[in-house]
Amino acid sequence: MSQQPQSGETTSHVQKHKGAFQIPHIYVILFVFIALASIATYFVPAGVYERIPGPNGRITIDAESFQFVDSTPVGLVDFMLAIPNGLMSAGQVVFFTFMIGGMFMVLHRTGIIEIGVDKLSRRFANRSLLLIPVLMSVFAVIATIIGTQELALVYVPVILPLMIALRFDSVTAAGVALCATTAGFTTGILNPINTGLGQQLSNLPLYSGFGLRALAFVAVLGAGIFFVMRYARKIRRNPELSLMADDATEAEKRVHFQHATDEGALVATTRQKWAALATFAFLALLVYGVLAQGWFMMEMAGLFIVMGIVVGLIAGLTTEDICEGFNKGFRDVLVGAMIAGVARGVAVVLEDGQIMDTLVYGLGNLVGELPTLLSAIGMYFAQLGFNFVVPSGSGQALVTMPIMSPLADLIGVTRQTAVLAYQLGDGIGNILYPTSGYFMATLAIAGVPWQKWVKFFLPLFGTWVLISLGFLAFAQATQWVG
Repeated sequence: MSQQPQSGETTSHVQKHKGAFQIPHIYVILFVFIALASIATYFVPAGVYERIPGPNGRITIDAESFQFVDSTPVGLVDFMLAIPNGLMSAGQVVFFTFMIGGMFMVLHRTGIIEIGVDKLSRRFANRSLLLIPVLMSVFAVIATIIGTQELALVYVPVILPLMIALRFDSVTAAGVALCATTAGFTTGILNPINTGLGQQLSNLPLYSGFGLRALAFVAVLGAGIFFVMRYARKIRRNPELSLMADDATEAEKRVHFQHATDEGALVATTRQKWAALATFAFLALLVYGVLAQGWFMMEMAGLFIVMGIVVGLIAGLTTEDICEGFNKGFRDVLVGAMIAGVARGVAVVLEDGQIMDTLVYGLGNLVGELPTLLSAIGMYFAQLGFNFVVPSGSGQALVTMPIMSPLADLIGVTRQTAVLAYQLGDGIGNILYPTSGYFMATLAIAGVPWQKWVKFFLPLFGTWVLISLGFLAFAQATQWVG
């Protein structure tokens, strides 16, 4: 027999819930973007730049070679293939996401993650907030030196259990990793991916302009730390204010990690101690590979497979346990891996319809029409907008900087400022736009829906935009040359 609401308050709550606006599912949002991009190929003229060899053998564009070509609008078949081709194109991100999810689930089954979290949470129990600026500073410094935002994918599963155990939430863990790596990558003091490549394409001395970029690093990172700590402090005082408060999976995490630390301290077995040492050895190998050997997603993914197997065997897991651990990890990150590929479908459509280069050409002309005082800011917003369709730092540099650098000479902006506009415009959009594959995969590993992340990140995004505009205005006013 059905029950009627017990009070007007319950009825009101139901009606409010039904009438409240909710952001659509991320698949819906991305599908709409792909559809809009497909429609645009019927109205935006097709155009191409010639591709020529660039720095370090990379392919870039000839800024003087743009020409309009016959339109090649995306048809029904091409539209249907956009998502499958996007998955193929984003294969590295998709595969990496699966491997890191599987590996950490195997480590979880060994028990060494729980033991590590237990020890750290007890050590930082009375000063847990201080852990946030320490971690963020370390992550940001690494990113500003080696330029690998994608390391957030590695950081999140490591710090997530610790953040939960310290009475924070999954959004805090994602914020620590994503905001820190983005602050470091964006300002790029010694970042070869954006600063180095951008300056090479602009014929500037490598890593010149160190001082202003260092100040930008401090300002951007400082704002990021402030916002993440403010949120963390708020939800530690009142867990009901967490953006994940109504999430069932989040509740399971809290039960597992927080309640475990409420009991007696965990003690590692001999095999678990050896497994922990092996884990640190693999992580040291990972750092060496990234810094000295130029490893990226495929190499790291291969290492994670070996790491999961070896550490699992040392800890005493059976081969069946290890295989099932990988399977469960694959299932847990399936949505994030799929999103990374689906998001790539937007760029696939623009490339198939040959309007990607037209968009770059149009953005360059638009910036050139602005008053000199606003030119640097116009470059920034042009880069920020283009980042939606090309969320790759090196990819964006290779497409836009051959145009923006000579354009800067014509409109009274220094090339150093043009590079800074590209850096700031490229970086912060990478953890907002759902077309950024590594970002969406990181959210999936953290278990944070994109819609909830947007609610958390938008105030910081707005602050970072204002900081960027301030630095660009200063650079333009002083005709900064580094």
